[in-house]
Amino acid sequence: MVRVTIDGATVEVEKDTTILEAAKLAGVNIPTLCYLKDLNEIGSCRVCLVEVEGIDQLVAACNNCVLDGMVVRTNSPKVRRARKANVELLLSRHEASCTSCVRSGNCSLQTVANDLGIYYQDYDQHLNYLAWDKSLPLIRDNRKCINCLRCIQVCDKVQASSIWDTNNRSTHLNVGVAGGRKLDEVDCTYCGQCVTHCPTGALRERDDTERVFEALADPDVVTIVQIAPSVRTAWGDQFGIEPDGDALGKLVSALRPMGFDYIVNTDFSADLTIMEEGTELLGHMEEESKKDAAARLPMFTSCCPGWVRFAKAHFPQLVDHVSTSKSPQQMFGALVKSYYAQMLGVDPHKVFSVSIMPCIAKKSEAALDSMRDACGDPDVDAVLTVREVTRMVREEHVNVQRLEPSDFDEPLGEGTGAGIIFGATGGVMEAALRTAHYLVSGSAPAGDAFSGVRGLAGRKEATFDLNGTPVRVAVVSGLANARQLCEDVLAGRATFDFVEVMACPGGCVGGGGQPIREGRESAGEKGGVLYRLDGAAKLRNSYENPSIVRCYEEFLGSPLSPLSERLLHTDHHAWSMPGEKDPCLV
Repeated sequence: MVRVTIDGATVEVEKDTTILEAAKLAGVNIPTLCYLKDLNEIGSCRVCLVEVEGIDQLVAACNNCVLDGMVVRTNSPKVRRARKANVELLLSRHEASCTSCVRSGNCSLQTVANDLGIYYQDYDQHLNYLAWDKSLPLIRDNRKCINCLRCIQVCDKVQASSIWDTNNRSTHLNVGVAGGRKLDEVDCTYCGQCVTHCPTGALRERDDTERVFEALADPDVVTIVQIAPSVRTAWGDQFGIEPDGDALGKLVSALRPMGFDYIVNTDFSADLTIMEEGTELLGHMEEESKKDAAARLPMFTSCCPGWVRFAKAHFPQLVDHVSTSKSPQQMFGALVKSYYAQMLGVDPHKVFSVSIMPCIAKKSEAALDSMRDACGDPDVDAVLTVREVTRMVREEHVNVQRLEPSDFDEPLGEGTGAGIIFGATGGVMEAALRTAHYLVSGSAPAGDAFSGVRGLAGRKEATFDLNGTPVRVAVVSGLANARQLCEDVLAGRATFDFVEVMACPGGCVGGGGQPIREGRESAGEKGGVLYRLDGAAKLRNSYENPSIVRCYEEFLGSPLSPLSERLLHTDHHAWSMPGEKDPCLV
């Protein structure tokens, strides 16, 4: 332990503690912009500068460790002048169009500038504009980039994708797609982790709210919106609504006056996914058991489009082992324009299907030509992130606090606890094993028989008994963890029967389309909400959902039936990643 004095307060800390961390322990706040703990501790923004007694130059607090007896001043006149000058220089290369920026009021640069009392510019502005295809799911505005390098580090270290890099040098240095290429020329998964870790509005999702508003205003269009399980955990943050309480019911109530004709629950199609995927898993295990042990490969989940894109780009030899089951979003979309349209007596071509998701990659998934199975039109017409739907609610001037919660429309508004936990890492695995247990044994599993796959660890492994058959499973979240697991499987270092992969750390609750909370990783907290809701649910297993039973009896027939295969399953080879088209691009 070493003793350090920070702004007059003495604190004892571990030897390798940074000045920034020591200051936090002493109750002293040092502003930062580029800093991300364990990921981006480079001190490039120079906002965390502090004065250390005995050292002439100011030092960055984020990447300099304390020494025994060190005396630090974090807010001396010298420090304040330097910080203010550095932020003013950053602002001179930043398009400060705050009133029209999606990050207004939730921008780290804006906050730091205000806290430092910067209300006018002493430096001439020089903006670096780079053209961008605005039709892509992910949008980058280089004029707002402050070269903090966060996106590079997150994409490289957490997601193992290395999409972003620095281009050019010196005053011409800018962050962009590696090699100066276009985003649709590289194998981006559209996970959106770069967006949620950007301190400014330089990165965002494509805004589809106007398309949805236009559909809502068209009297000839029937608008149907589905809400994903993890949305309830985060959408109410900006309105002061607790996720455990009436958050979901209030969102339903907020959407009705906006003009949506029908509001349905993606928990329903999550249950449907489990019925299809659980049945598929049993068949996969039977087929693999016929092979030599060394040749056996697991079945991988397919509900995360970011993961599917990653698998196609980096592990094409595993694509045939990715479940053919569509994601809950796409299953629902196919049913909305077939089964539900029939029930409502409406022309499916007049249905505008919207989904509210915690994910940017869902925008890419919905646009695939292979996702037009119901009537030839896109099964899902528009995907809104949680941030987008929040903006829509504000734009419609809905007083959320005064709303009473309301229910989903039946019969596609009913879900089980198994569908709810889809949004947390390990949730799909647990839900699938509950149903697989029932399918092979005819009896319900014990309440939390498969809870061993819960938790925030990036990689979890377990073996469960399914009616006398041991099933080896793995759960990973974060694509760097997925890469390591896939390499282990292909090298024979690890053997599994079933693997769940979520691109975003913590699962969908930590998705790239969730509200941005600077400096706070809340996937564990949000995942806990879903597990509590599952524990309190009257029905906890997908096969118990009466609406699912009815759907199979009246329409689909059975899991993996010809109609189920046509509407609920997909061919992952029907589309290509950029690297599959031209390996030279990657």
